[in-house]
Amino acid sequence: MSERHAIGRPRFDAVRTADGARSVAARARSLSPVPRLTIGLPVYNGEQFLSEALDALLGQTYEDFELILSDNASTDGTADICRRYAEQDSRIWYVRQERNIGLVPNHIFVIELARGEFFKCAAHDDLYARNLLARCIEALDEDQDAVLAHSWSAMIDGSGSVTGTFGHRVAMDSPRAPDRFRSVLVDGCHDYEYGVIRTRALRRMTKQGSYHHADRTLNAELALHGRFHLVPDWLYFRREHPGRPPQTVRDRCAIFDPRRADRLRHPVVRLYGEYLWAYIPAIRQAPLSTADRRECYGHLAHWIASRALPVAGRTLRREPLREDPLLGAPLIPVDAVVAGRDREPA
Repeated sequence: MSERHAIGRPRFDAVRTADGARSVAARARSLSPVPRLTIGLPVYNGEQFLSEALDALLGQTYEDFELILSDNASTDGTADICRRYAEQDSRIWYVRQERNIGLVPNHIFVIELARGEFFKCAAHDDLYARNLLARCIEALDEDQDAVLAHSWSAMIDGSGSVTGTFGHRVAMDSPRAPDRFRSVLVDGCHDYEYGVIRTRALRRMTKQGSYHHADRTLNAELALHGRFHLVPDWLYFRREHPGRPPQTVRDRCAIFDPRRADRLRHPVVRLYGEYLWAYIPAIRQAPLSTADRRECYGHLAHWIASRALPVAGRTLRREPLREDPLLGAPLIPVDAVVAGRDREPA
């Protein structure tokens, strides 16, 4: 995923735990049976919702997975929760970073350790219907040309009640890479990075960056490598946190990587410039025909001139980032479809 280097093969003997010693558990993991799916869950100070997310993942009808918990040097009760769940389920592998390396490096870390044919990134505060993984993997087995499978996404509040949904664009299922690429640029691409992805596709891509809108370039690059399959059901529930102050570009990028907080080395113009430039190597390195590559460059040039530059102007004036609008809130029985919602949190 994107920081301009190919993802290498994982070195399990280099994984370190809290005390800095080499992890015996990680060496044992390298000898355990290889599952079809790796779930990577990077987390920092997630004690409020982490147990709910873990219950939802461990209660999936599809069970052939490993779950890598990478604790980014949390200062709350996250470590205790991770250790408790790891003791209860042998599919969990817990690693604690010695310092806060930022969200994006922690995300890259769990990808590098992935052994499964498929990879899914999970968030510590989201919820997942019991059959989300089964439906996505079934879709990928049936469509070998698809690189990613996900479901319709709904937003939930702190109590798990649905507050709205995102619109989803059918162009992501187009057989033409330029059409999929244009759809990401023009229509946006919500939450697809949290779908089930073929690991081989991730390893062909560049590592994820920590610049502004790095998730969008990730989705765009994935779209260049193959179709997305969208399961037509509400199976993924993304947690929103109302009341938080609006984020600036620097606020968000500093969460991605703490080094981005340095205003001298990482001015906002750089954070935005890296975002625009990242599309160029994504197109150049994708498995495209010459005609398709030329068409993608054309879509990119038109989008930069008509949409990106006006938005960049607002960004450089330090206006708060605008959130994408939500659609209506349908009646979705979250408690009925998500494992663990019928009992008190652990």
